[in-house]
Amino acid sequence: MAPPQGQMRPGRQLALLGAIFVILASAVWFGGKGGWQDRLAPNLGLDLVGGSRVTLLAQTGADGKPPTAQDLEQARRIIAERVDARGVSEAQVVIEGTQNIVISVAKKGDDAIDDVGQASQLFFRKVLSRTDGSGLAAAPQPSASASPSAAASPKPSTAASPKATPKPSVSPSAGGTGGGAAMAPTPTPTPAASKSAAASPSASPKAAAAPKPSASAAGNKKVTVEQVQAKVGKAAWDAAAKLTAVPTDPAQIEALAPFATLDHYEVALLAPKVQFYVPQVTCEQLDKRPPGSINNPDAEAVACENGAKYLLDVSKVKGTDVDKASPQIEQNTNRRVVSLDFSSDGLDKWTQLTKESFNNEGQKCDQSAIGPENHCLVAVVLDNKIISAPEIQGVLGDDSVISGDFDQKSATDLANNLNYGSLSMTFEQQEAQSITPTLGGEHLKAGLLAAGIGMLLVVIYSFFYYRLLGTVIVLSLILSAALTFLALVFLGREMGFTLTLAGIAGFIVSLGVAADSFVIYFERLKDEIREGRSPRSAVPRAWVRARRTILTANAISLMAALVLYLVSSGAVAGFAFALGLATLLDLIVVFLFRHPIMAMFARTDAFLSPRVSGLGRVLHEAKEAK
Repeated sequence: MAPPQGQMRPGRQLALLGAIFVILASAVWFGGKGGWQDRLAPNLGLDLVGGSRVTLLAQTGADGKPPTAQDLEQARRIIAERVDARGVSEAQVVIEGTQNIVISVAKKGDDAIDDVGQASQLFFRKVLSRTDGSGLAAAPQPSASASPSAAASPKPSTAASPKATPKPSVSPSAGGTGGGAAMAPTPTPTPAASKSAAASPSASPKAAAAPKPSASAAGNKKVTVEQVQAKVGKAAWDAAAKLTAVPTDPAQIEALAPFATLDHYEVALLAPKVQFYVPQVTCEQLDKRPPGSINNPDAEAVACENGAKYLLDVSKVKGTDVDKASPQIEQNTNRRVVSLDFSSDGLDKWTQLTKESFNNEGQKCDQSAIGPENHCLVAVVLDNKIISAPEIQGVLGDDSVISGDFDQKSATDLANNLNYGSLSMTFEQQEAQSITPTLGGEHLKAGLLAAGIGMLLVVIYSFFYYRLLGTVIVLSLILSAALTFLALVFLGREMGFTLTLAGIAGFIVSLGVAADSFVIYFERLKDEIREGRSPRSAVPRAWVRARRTILTANAISLMAALVLYLVSSGAVAGFAFALGLATLLDLIVVFLFRHPIMAMFARTDAFLSPRVSGLGRVLHEAKEAK
């Protein structure tokens, strides 16, 4: 038996619904910035609002052949994982042709995909020597003897170190269990160019004599070593090949002046020793080299940090030796760090490298590459740039961390790039452009017009068939729409949910579920009246019996949406999410508005009027049955 009508307190349910609206609306309004249009704007997908498109061209291998379809698909999956990890909802990552990967995201100017195609190959390299990379040494004072300090105090380069990891250092993880002294960051380098170069045992004429092309150094700008040689001239080329130290003689520096005209593509083709010794080759040029320019672990390399050029040894520890990278917060310092867990083989290599650096075995590190504690530096090189070059203060035998001035985003970005693998090839960004909606504005207008006409027909039919009860239907749809809109704005801002045409389709389909719940309730109400009950007593009994069916129907829709969301991706996942969200919000409106408002209507004289309530025929049949 249903409880007496007097026990029903619809005001409580309506107050709870009002509180939900107030809380959600406050979160949307006060959580946003700008004017009211900005605060109430949901995230719209690529097919609704347009967005940005970046085309990446896979560089050919050393044999000049394009990448295989298998390698390209593997790269596409890695890039897609990187994009998803950065919270870019419903991005499109597709292969186009035999060498292109196209990344598309909604909104113009989105910078979340700027560097997802970078090689992100991590190498640990011992520093052999350091020198100025600002180019100041290429312009000595017009005095008889050059000042050694001109090359000794590097100035900050216009090309700063990677923005994600400014001034980091590497040290043992606080949570590690093994021993090992810390890798302490070194102060701003002040190498003496001529002395450091001469002290390096690797600075032999043979090593610097013949520049060799890197397999991917010139990117997709078709440049050859022969063209670079012709551009600088034979005299400058030969002079550079003979260098065994950074020159300080003005005449010798003047002979190398043509190297200042090279761009970053052309600089990438120079041999490492030439890049290091020629003062006209600056960090600004080196930092702009195409991705993958120094990705050969078996060759020496040159990279920069804080305006100083570093001559780096071959890599004996690679990023693939890192088992896992994760952003963390150190308990004792509250700094954000990226923890590196090495594999078993990688840990052995890492221990051996720190041992060599700590003892400066073979005296390979010259004085400029020695830290304050008289131990070698080890550079952590990500792609073409040094993100840390600390001094080794002991033999490290456990997990390490990369630390620095990280914020949450930069630490997460670095960890994601390392976790989601090194690309098997390097990419050159071909173009970045803003695009219009993929399905076109006319298609969108036609879809919205069709939805509007359908809604209008539902409203007309509701008032025609149910009369006063049609008001309940219309008000419920309005509240559901408002609640859905606020949820869209909130979820778009907090978790990056993006509304697409597929999502709109999911919301439209959910209207069918909502309409079914109306029909179930109202027809159950009519059955109760036919059985001889008054409209007032029929309302609570009809609700008790109808709500089971309503819950079952909505539960099936929710389960179908959940399964579809879990096993699909892209637009299909967007459809499933929208369908599940709308169904869940419809349940809230059913329990907190539809039932209470019906209980309130049942107390009015209009509800008892056959002409007004929409129950006229049923009331007439019930009266005749008596």
